[in-house]
Amino acid sequence: MEHEKAADTEDSPQEKYPFRIEEAIGALAMGLICLISILNVVVRYATNVSFAFTEEYSVFLLVIVTFVGAGLAYTNKGHICITFVVNKLGRPGQFFLNSIAFFSSVIMFALLVYYGSDLAIDEYLFEETSPALGYPTWIYTMWLPLLSLAVLVRIFQVQWNELRKKK
Repeated sequence: MEHEKAADTEDSPQEKYPFRIEEAIGALAMGLICLISILNVVVRYATNVSFAFTEEYSVFLLVIVTFVGAGLAYTNKGHICITFVVNKLGRPGQFFLNSIAFFSSVIMFALLVYYGSDLAIDEYLFEETSPALGYPTWIYTMWLPLLSLAVLVRIFQVQWNELRKKK
């Protein structure tokens, strides 16, 4: 029984990636979204006035949660996969489909890094401001390429560990 438990933990993503900052960031962002939303509801109910910043911050935090979730999904092999088809193909077919998923993910997040950087730089140069609070929008937009880069690092990390495991 203990031998089976030890074998299970060796293959678990938690063992391969012990430093899970994504989980902490995601939990913090979700907690802040909940706190902001609850405070807005209470204040709106009590005073009939809502906070102007709640939507702006909530959308920003939701973007963070989305990218953190994407990194976690790839790390835990929870990305979209039709397992019925993949399991029927055998090893060569699985390798082929996993390669397509890897290259597609790398291309998509690399494009997000490139175009997100371009967008953030444009917003900085043209001094665009947010509608509700008047903050510079590049403060929010700069996280798109940074978080995309973090997901890319996780994708390469998972792929590297998969290749090492096969050798």
